[in-house]
Parts: sequence; structure tokens; C-alpha cells
Amino acid sequence: MLTREEAKKIIDKVLSYAKADETAVSLSGGRTGNIRYARNSVSTSGESDNMSLAITAVYGKRSGTATINEFDDASLEKTVRRAEEIARLAPENPEYMPMLGPQKYLDTNTYAESTAKIDPEYRAKAAFDSIDPCRQKNLTAAGYLEDSTGFSAIGNSKGLFGYNRSTGVEFSITVRTADGLGSGYAARDVNDTSKLSTKAATEVAMQKALASSSARALEPGKYTVILEPTASVELLQNMMGSMDARNADEGRSFLSKKGGGTRLGEKLFDERVNIITDPMNAELPLSPFGGGGGRFGGGGSDGRPQERVAWIENGVVKNMYYSRYWADKKGVKAIPSPGGIIMAGGTQSLADLIKSTDKGILVTRLWYIRAVDPQTLLYTGLTRDGTFYIENGQIKFPVKNFRFNESPVIMLNNLEALGKPVRAGGHLIPPMKIRDFTFTSLSDAV
Repeated sequence: MLTREEAKKIIDKVLSYAKADETAVSLSGGRTGNIRYARNSVSTSGESDNMSLAITAVYGKRSGTATINEFDDASLEKTVRRAEEIARLAPENPEYMPMLGPQKYLDTNTYAESTAKIDPEYRAKAAFDSIDPCRQKNLTAAGYLEDSTGFSAIGNSKGLFGYNRSTGVEFSITVRTADGLGSGYAARDVNDTSKLSTKAATEVAMQKALASSSARALEPGKYTVILEPTASVELLQNMMGSMDARNADEGRSFLSKKGGGTRLGEKLFDERVNIITDPMNAELPLSPFGGGGGRFGGGGSDGRPQERVAWIENGVVKNMYYSRYWADKKGVKAIPSPGGIIMAGGTQSLADLIKSTDKGILVTRLWYIRAVDPQTLLYTGLTRDGTFYIENGQIKFPVKNFRFNESPVIMLNNLEALGKPVRAGGHLIPPMKIRDFTFTSLSDAV
């Protein structure tokens, strides 16, 4: 875990060796810890530290990248030469864009000291708080907790430099009944571990497991559904990942118009649909620089600043994301792709949505989601880990799992109600009541 000053010193050293037309450096590292358990017993636990540096050298429109995890002067210089050698041999990239100069980045709050202090004792206690309640009720728990504390830094020969440190904890738990016929699931992710209770999450999964045994079969068809955030998050994530401007301009997207053009500025969703990204959000802080990935939020970043972006406003498509090349070609701002989506909701709880439902189905989770048609965003997948029939505002009985065929675009046009957003899968998503959700067949899987 390097400080801002230590990271800059290494990046400056690398740049001092550079002879290419342009050179970019990405440095990231940190500590990752985990504990895994199944059948009410810990099976693995561990902790690892790693740091990696990537150097990209550019001659004209030819680029080459080399990586290393040794940081003595000789190794750094050798890696610079290797990147330059690769660049000279590489073919030209006709869409290459010159590197950015100095940028102004937001001071995002992605780091929590409580998470950075996690140790093996904490992980063991987190696992015990999940396993012990299950043992006491003759249930079987399988769970996984992973915590990370790290940094990312970027710099280039044009004077750009950015640094960010971050923490995160992800926890998921599946609980099964002794006969294997009931299953419940819960997942939590936070930056600050003081907001995580593995016991509370496990209690939710236990309730679902106990309630979901003796499931009855319902006929497939169109139903009113209540999607918990763990059920809808992947569909919404896939939709937001499909808002690439180039794909839309070239006719390969749900945002493409027949005959040419895009649907930017059109109302495609229910007017209650509002989706933004905001790196300064207190519940969902993000890295201040975008355009890349990496475990700790910076590897491969092109250095574009992240900022608040309204993607969908009152059902209207307000923005798409652009590569720097395509933005330059179109003469517009190069907005990085969305990460950490925030969907506005209401004030109702999940229980309130259930109480307001005459007939419907509560879905805990969707999985095995696969694309059917990228131009309509039609997806197929299965429910699992707790699917229940609702009647007159009450959960009446568990039902067998379904296969669904649905598009998030259609789904967000069939809204009946939105609940209070909660964090799920790295996003803030409300529980949603949707009418005419399409179930196509039954599944015997629990």
C-alpha cells in the first residue's frame, strides 16, 4: 500500500527513463483477504499482497505495454525498454488518441480505515456469526467474504497524475435446509465494514431457506413480480453497459434508430426511471478517474475524470458513453462508461411492496443470465434461492423456479412501484414491482 508520494516517486522514475513519443504508467496494489465456508465449516482462508506496474510506450500510433512487479531502478528501466521495443514492432492503431495532459480529479471517499484494519480474527468472527445460527436451526451455510484495501495511481509523460486509495468488502451467503429442498440467499457489499453484519444477512437467507421448501409449481406466463435488488441488478448492469455511443451510431444497439441515428433524447422508459452515476455519492463512492479497470479501480485507466452523469432522466435517455476516439470523431465530450449505477426509487420497503400486491411473485435472485438479442436487450435466465407466490399482500407459499425471457427496457416500461434503493452488486438499486414479467418454463433446480 503506497502513499500518494511513494507512488508518484516510482511513476516519475519510470518516466525519467522513457524515450518514446509518449509514455503512460499505471501502478496499483494492495492487500486482499478472504474466508470461505461450506457445509457449516470453513474450507479456506487467506490473505495476499500484490503490487503491479504497467508501462505503455507510444511511437506515433504504435503502442506497446509491459508489466512488472519489481521496483528497483534496473528492473524499471528494463521494463521501459521492453515496452518501447514492443511499440516499435506493433502495427499502427488508426484510432489511437494522444494521451491526456494534467486533469483535475474529485476527492472521492472510497477508503475506510475500519476495512483496512480487517484481520484474520475479524474474518473468522464474520464466518462464525454466519455459520452458528445455521447450525442451531439445522440449516447448512455456504458463504464467502472478501475484503480489499488498495491504491491505484496513474501518470504519463504529458504531466497527468492521479492517485486513489480504496477499500471494499463483499459477502454472499447461501443457506439450504437439511433436506436440500429449501434455499435462501443474501449478498452485501460495502466500502466501510462497520456497515456490514454477516449475522443479519445470514438471518435473511435462513428465513428464505426455511420458507422455500415444499415449493409448488405454477404455470409459466406473465406475472406481476417484485424483484429484489439482487435479482434486478445484473439486468440493469447489462443495460447500462450497452449504452455505448459507437454501437448506437453504427446500428448495433438498443439505442440505434432504424435507418440511422440514435435514440438519445427519447423517452424510452417509465417517467419514474432515473439513473445516474456519481463518484461522490456517500453510499457508493467511486474512483475519481475512469476509462479503465483493475482490481483497485485504476489499472489501464486513460485518465478521464469521473463526474456525476445523468444517464436516464424521467425516462429519457440523456447520455451515452464514448471512447475518446469516437467522441473526437463526433465532436462531443468523451464520457467514460458508467460504473456504480444509482437508480432512484421511492420510500417503500420491500415489505411495503409485498403488502400492496394482490397477486404476484417475489424473486430473490436471478442467475445464469444470457443475452438473446442485443438489439432489444432480451435476456434469458433462471430464478433461484427463494421464489414465492404473493396473494392479498402476503407471501402464501414458495413456488418452483422459472426460466424467464425479458428485456430490462420492457421491464422498466412496466413499472408499478419502486422501493427504497439499497446497495447490491456495487450499485444502488431499488426493489421493483413489475407487471407482465415473462416466465417461459419451470426449473426443478432449487
